Amino acid sequence: MEGKFVFPELETERLYIRVLKESDSAAVFRHFADEEVTRYMDIPPCKDMAEASEIIRFHTEDSGCRWGLFDKASGQLAGTCGFHCWVTGTQARAEIGYDLSTAWWGRGLMTEAITQVIRVGFEQMELELIEATADPANERSARLLERLGFHRKEELVDSLVYYFLPKPPAGA
Repeated sequence: MEGKFVFPELETERLYIRVLKESDSAAVFRHFADEEVTRYMDIPPCKDMAEASEIIRFHTEDSGCRWGLFDKASGQLAGTCGFHCWVTGTQARAEIGYDLSTAWWGRGLMTEAITQVIRVGFEQMELELIEATADPANERSARLLERLGFHRKEELVDSLVYYFLPKPPAGA
């Protein structure tokens, strides 16, 4: 399935969700240039358009994808989310990542988006497990993951909190 899978465009009540493309570089730059957006990530804030293009290219070439979360009302990029480190097979799994521009914090948009992305992971990508990490100081991220049903591993790994969400049983 890997390499053949076409990540779908998604839609929620307030968002259009589609895979980022090179033409999104300016919006990606504005988003990732904000130190608050990258504060808990493993990347520094973007310094130029070339770095924004590299972020898009990296996720295009990775085994997963990065969707842009576009506000329906304004068309603006509100954030991104997606899967990386996708492992297929009998123990299929991927790690989910996400970020939201500060102007959109506290509105429930990420819950709205991630709910759809998780559905794609289990139903279309055939994942058995979705993993996530969060900086211990990132309380918003921890609350989001717990609200979405992720389980927290007790021990820190590489100074990060690890979370996991197993595929629900059929019919659940």
